[in-house]
Amino acid sequence: MYCNRCGKEMAFGQQFCSACGAPVADARAITAGRVQRHIQLLSILWFVYSFFTLLGGGVLLVLANTLFVYLGGGDMQRVPGFLQPLLSFIAILLLAKALAGFAAGWGLLQRERWARPVALVLGFLSLLNPPFGTALGIYTLWVLLPSEAGDEYGGLTAQPVSDRGVAA
Repeated sequence: MYCNRCGKEMAFGQQFCSACGAPVADARAITAGRVQRHIQLLSILWFVYSFFTLLGGGVLLVLANTLFVYLGGGDMQRVPGFLQPLLSFIAILLLAKALAGFAAGWGLLQRERWARPVALVLGFLSLLNPPFGTALGIYTLWVLLPSEAGDEYGGLTAQPVSDRGVAA
């Protein structure tokens, strides 16, 4: 551990720096409020990411049910028959993921108890979607996964809506 003022190495548990006399910041005091500081940005990012996922899923569903139906049914039998159902299935999965992302964003913004586990599951799933999904997944896990974050988020959900300090 090092002093924040002068950079001198300090022993663990030392309350004041022996070189400059500066008080040592407690690590718990530094991390306190981390979830509250990041929860609004995290919910907005889930809304934006879910919008683009919804857009991609909708486009894929339209293409799978229009373009590939006509290409597969005509004289050109070059499009495999399994492609249209496969793309439709992937599009439906993307649409479901987008709806779950919107729910997670709304739940985090409203400080709902169920929103943290939903956002964590979506954060793990989004790690497989580079680059933006991976970044959002890492950020979600960094904010919500530690046990201290669970305790802090639990405290935020117990507060009445007017006391939460959510910026309008």
